[in-house]
Amino acid sequence: MKKNIHHDFLAAERLSPQRTQELLELCTRLSISFRDLRFLEMALRHRSFSNEGHHSPYNNERLEFLGDAVLGMTTAAYLYDSMLDKPEGDLAKIKSVVVSEMTLAPVALKLGIDKYLVLGHGEERSGGRHKKAILADALEAIIGAYYLDAGYASAQKLVLSFIIPEIEKVHQNRHQKDYKTLLQELYQKQSKACPVYTVVKRSGPDHNMTFWISVSVGGCLYGPAAGKNKKEAEQAAARIAYEQLSALSEQQSALQC
Repeated sequence: MKKNIHHDFLAAERLSPQRTQELLELCTRLSISFRDLRFLEMALRHRSFSNEGHHSPYNNERLEFLGDAVLGMTTAAYLYDSMLDKPEGDLAKIKSVVVSEMTLAPVALKLGIDKYLVLGHGEERSGGRHKKAILADALEAIIGAYYLDAGYASAQKLVLSFIIPEIEKVHQNRHQKDYKTLLQELYQKQSKACPVYTVVKRSGPDHNMTFWISVSVGGCLYGPAAGKNKKEAEQAAARIAYEQLSALSEQQSALQC
């Protein structure tokens, strides 16, 4: 392997006994084993840490890029092999759900990855340890790190250990839904316009703010709904609108029968 950023990181990094123990604990949670734990350490370092001028300039963004590719390939191959009766469109929809931030973040929390993240002070104070984007990115970075350390077959086994249960949730309609997309698809069957989201208010300190957002659909206003960031609040507002509009559509269909 050519000399690259990973070699530079490995050459410079020294893990303390305490941090080594913490990383071994995470390996146990994930049912994996690293030959070099420094790969795992790099996967857990958020850019907020390196951006604050700490001794190491490295973070997990490149590993996230690599892990995303391994995750996508493994998931696509599993769907292709296990669902011979499904057309390409159905496979693509299932894949988009299970490799999404909305699915990966809860998986990362369940695995306890949040406890081992290395964040900058500002990100720590703003609740970054439980932000969906940071958690999902860290999980992908771990996949990338494990691929480099142990090879594709091992990384594939790691991915399948948590992605197969998520695929089963989709089959059983128990998965966490992207209500913004569902609302837009429902609304665009009747109109070319898009739902419009509006921040109604913000409350709380900067490091622990709550957003209240409403959504306008076809001249009707739904919400407001609360979330710890704009994405969460928009999803909550979209869910209110989608469920009410779906119920109304079902009632209208029943009357027509």
